[in-house]
Amino acid sequence: MKDNIVSRLVIRSALNIVFSAILALIVLLLGFYVLDAITSAMGYYVYRNMFSDIVSTNLGMLLAFFLYLLIALFIFCFLQWTVFRYFGLINESVRGIADGQLGLQYQIGVRKRSPFGLLAHNVNRLSQRLSLALEEERRSEQTKNELITNVSHDLRTPLTSVLGYLALIEQDRYRDEVELRHYTAIAYEKAQRLHVLINDLFDYTRMRHDSVAIKMEVMNLVEFLGQLLVHYHLPLQEVGLEARLDSRDTVVAIQADTSLLLRVFENLLTNAMVYGKDGKFIHLVIRREKSRGMAVVEVINYGDPIPALDLPHIFDRFYRGDKSRTQWSGGSGLGLAISKNIVEKHGGTIEAFSNMVETKFVVALPLNREM
Repeated sequence: MKDNIVSRLVIRSALNIVFSAILALIVLLLGFYVLDAITSAMGYYVYRNMFSDIVSTNLGMLLAFFLYLLIALFIFCFLQWTVFRYFGLINESVRGIADGQLGLQYQIGVRKRSPFGLLAHNVNRLSQRLSLALEEERRSEQTKNELITNVSHDLRTPLTSVLGYLALIEQDRYRDEVELRHYTAIAYEKAQRLHVLINDLFDYTRMRHDSVAIKMEVMNLVEFLGQLLVHYHLPLQEVGLEARLDSRDTVVAIQADTSLLLRVFENLLTNAMVYGKDGKFIHLVIRREKSRGMAVVEVINYGDPIPALDLPHIFDRFYRGDKSRTQWSGGSGLGLAISKNIVEKHGGTIEAFSNMVETKFVVALPLNREM
C-alpha cells in the first residue's frame, strides 16, 4: 500500500490540534496557579480575591476561554509552521531544479516523521534522475559531435583522392594509357575504402539503435571456425601466415546469428593478419568454461604488441592504435566496435590482452544448454 501524503498531513494536523488544545489548557492552568501563588506570597489578597471573583463570573469565564483559544492557536500555528517550513525548503529545491541548478546543494534531508518526508525523497529522486539524464545527454551530444568529426575526416581523405585523380583523367593530364590505368586504379581503391567505411558506419549505427534483427540458431563453434579458416587459406598464404585451430572438443554448441558472428571473427582474423605478420601464424583456441556456462574463443597473433595506452580504447569507434597501417589495410576504425556490439547482443563478452609475446582477443559466448 503506497504512502499517502495527504492522509499523513491530515493526521499530523489533527494531532497538532489535539496537542495544542492539551498544551494550551496546561499553560492556562499553570498560569492561573503561578499567578495565584505570586499574589499569595506577596500578600496581595485583595488582588487575589478580585481575580477569583472575575474568573468566577460569566465574563471572566469567557475571557479565560478566549485566552485559552489564543494560546492554543499560537501553539497550533507554531507546530504547523515547523511542518510547512520543511515544505518551503522542498519548494526552494524544486525551484532550483526547475532553473536547471542540479547538484548536491539541492538534495533535501529526508525527515521520516514529517508528512512531507516522502515528497522530499521523491524530489531527491527526481533531481538525481534529471542530473543523470542531463549528463547522458551531454555525453550523447559529445559522442555525436565526435562521430561527425571522425566520419567527416575519414570520408574527406579518400574522397579528396578520388576527386583529384578523376580530375586529372577529366583534364587529360596523363602521359599514356598506363598512367591512365594507374590513376583509375588509385581512384577505384579509394572508392572501395569509402564503400567499406559507409557500410561499417551504417552497420554500427544499426547496432547502436537495436535495429538489427538477430536470428538465433544452434551452431557448432568448432565447425564454424574451421570453415572460416578454410575460406581464409589463400589470403593467409598471401601475407605469409598460417592459421592453427585448437579445440579439445569436436562439438561446442552455441546459439547465435551465423552471419553476425561471421562478421565478428572475420574482423578479428583480419586484424590478426594485419598486425600479426611477424609472428608467422595465428592461433585460434576454443574451450568450454562450464562453471560460467560459456564457450570461449581466443584469437592469438604473435606480431607487434598493442601499446598499453591504446589497449583500453581499441573497441572505441574510429580508434586506431597505428593509423598508418590501418590506412594501408583499408580499415574503417569501426570493425572492433561493431564486433563488440554483436558479441554483447549475444549475451557475451569480448576482451583484448597484449604483451611482448602475443596479442589475444578473447570472445566468450553462452553455451547452448540443450546440448
